[in-house]
Amino acid sequence: MPSENEWRRFLAEFHGSRTAVTERLLRRADASPYTWLAEPLRRTPGVVLDLACGSAPTRGEFGARGEPSAPRWAGVDSSAAELACAAAGGRRPLVLGDAAALPFADATVAAVCAAMCLQVVTPLDAVLDEVKRVLRPGAVIASLTPAGLGWSPSGMLDWARVLGSVGTLRLPWPNPEACDGAAGVLRSHGFTVLSDERRVFRLGMETSADASLLLESLYLPGVDDERLRSARRSLAASWVRPGRRLPLPLRRVVARAA
Repeated sequence: MPSENEWRRFLAEFHGSRTAVTERLLRRADASPYTWLAEPLRRTPGVVLDLACGSAPTRGEFGARGEPSAPRWAGVDSSAAELACAAAGGRRPLVLGDAAALPFADATVAAVCAAMCLQVVTPLDAVLDEVKRVLRPGAVIASLTPAGLGWSPSGMLDWARVLGSVGTLRLPWPNPEACDGAAGVLRSHGFTVLSDERRVFRLGMETSADASLLLESLYLPGVDDERLRSARRSLAASWVRPGRRLPLPLRRVVARAA
């Protein structure tokens, strides 16, 4: 497992060279995970802070800027490349900043939207302390993280095939406890959990391009380009096929600050 400094360097390089890769992958799902995540926050009376927003795929879920009924939205991320990608798509306002040292004043945020980030931001305790600091009393956080496959033998076999192609059994997230255990993590930081739901989305894996995008989206420190090329060839030759669907279980937790 990489050290925290090694992980931060990896993350910076990953998002510097693969901008919007998570968004591009999730946009291929059979339904929008971003829409699902945003649902509990649509009536928020104030600023929705998109934590570690990346290319800001949730921006469109909160209406156009200036719409009277839409919550105000602001995205923060530590990757200048991801923010440039978001800005090029007209997704503003955007702030360059660290999730563990948010550039917002105390108790100024009405809600936090955390899309696919709690498993990778570090140090997680400091990040959640910052989230609590900027949230108003009674405000909420909605998080979206990967979830376990549960009792899905076919799904387990498919993911074993994908991960095995790059020589690993699991993704080396620094905060795996923030996936299926997201509710417990938030409770341990003083939040009251309002809902904890799991939903399985499905990704089409019918072409070599689908497999390439999937591999590109995975956080794999230590896996070099040659291994990735070999994995792409392997999956394209013997795994992708018309009609193949890869299960993508995600967990949405909504919790209220004290």
